[in-house]
Amino acid sequence: MKTLLITGAGKGIGLSTARLAAQAGHRVLAISRNIKALKEIDGIEAYSVDLANENEITDFANALTNTTIDVLINNAGLLTNTSVEGSDFTLFEKIYKVNVFGLAELTRQLLPKISPKGHVVNISSMGGIQGSAKFPGLSIYSSSKGAVITLTELWAEEFKETGPRFNVLALGAVQTEMLAEAFPGFQAPVTADEFAHYLLDFGLNGHRYYNGKVLQVSSSTP
Repeated sequence: MKTLLITGAGKGIGLSTARLAAQAGHRVLAISRNIKALKEIDGIEAYSVDLANENEITDFANALTNTTIDVLINNAGLLTNTSVEGSDFTLFEKIYKVNVFGLAELTRQLLPKISPKGHVVNISSMGGIQGSAKFPGLSIYSSSKGAVITLTELWAEEFKETGPRFNVLALGAVQTEMLAEAFPGFQAPVTADEFAHYLLDFGLNGHRYYNGKVLQVSSSTP
């Protein structure tokens, strides 16, 4: 049995992965702002934490005692489909607070609790990959996910001698509530439940083969 901490676990990919991990007998610590759905699942320890709030991150990390984390999956994120003209400082700050700053601060504060043989998996996007297809309206979201990729590569370098290992998955479109809100009517080729199987397996085993790597998880071409 492993101990997994999954952020953004209240819905979508995070919820599906948390449920699957609990069904497999692992200890699951699940973070979300809204934990109503998580409370209804046996085997999940749910924590209400706003990753845009530094104090809530600190309170959670301090309260997590006598725990060694084997897998940290930084899945939480905000998506906005907003043109350059329609964006502003406040919107940039809102997205980056969760997608970049919150991810980084939670990881930093949890590092003493993560096993040296553990695995930190950061969820990014194909939009954050240099040279990939880009779409209007995603400049804020995709640039934040590009930052996540660079952070992951640098953390892997810093901890390559001691562990844990760090990798990042750059996802193509996965059908989630967040995607449906940003792109009404669009149907992704992969569901959250389908992707959860891949994510759980990668979290548990990917660090045996990868460190500091960006894996592009997308069925679209190019």
